[in-house]
Amino acid sequence: MTIFEQIIQGKVPADRVFEDDKIIVIKDIHPQAPVHLLLIPKKPVKNLQALEPEDISIVEAIVRIAQRLAKEFGIEKGYRLVTNNGKSAGQTVFHLHFHLLGGAPLGCLA
Repeated sequence: MTIFEQIIQGKVPADRVFEDDKIIVIKDIHPQAPVHLLLIPKKPVKNLQALEPEDISIVEAIVRIAQRLAKEFGIEKGYRLVTNNGKSAGQTVFHLHFHLLGGAPLGCLA
């Protein structure tokens, strides 16, 4: 069971900023920007590559919630929404999640 599954089940505390029947959003405990939120589907999916066609609506829900939270946190004019797919891409928790980062200039990744 991943740390995110434990958070979803309420076994591990987290600073929750949003929750509905499909998604939970928490503040990252090691923020990389002034606003750093983790958008996590409640359905356990390993990563983006593991999504099945019937799960694509999860990504749509994540984007809609990210747009809403970007506005709420005052970063709608500039933010980054990213996910890491696999160990070689930096994924450390193997439960699909997206990082919403903003609130300061974000450098180029390349």
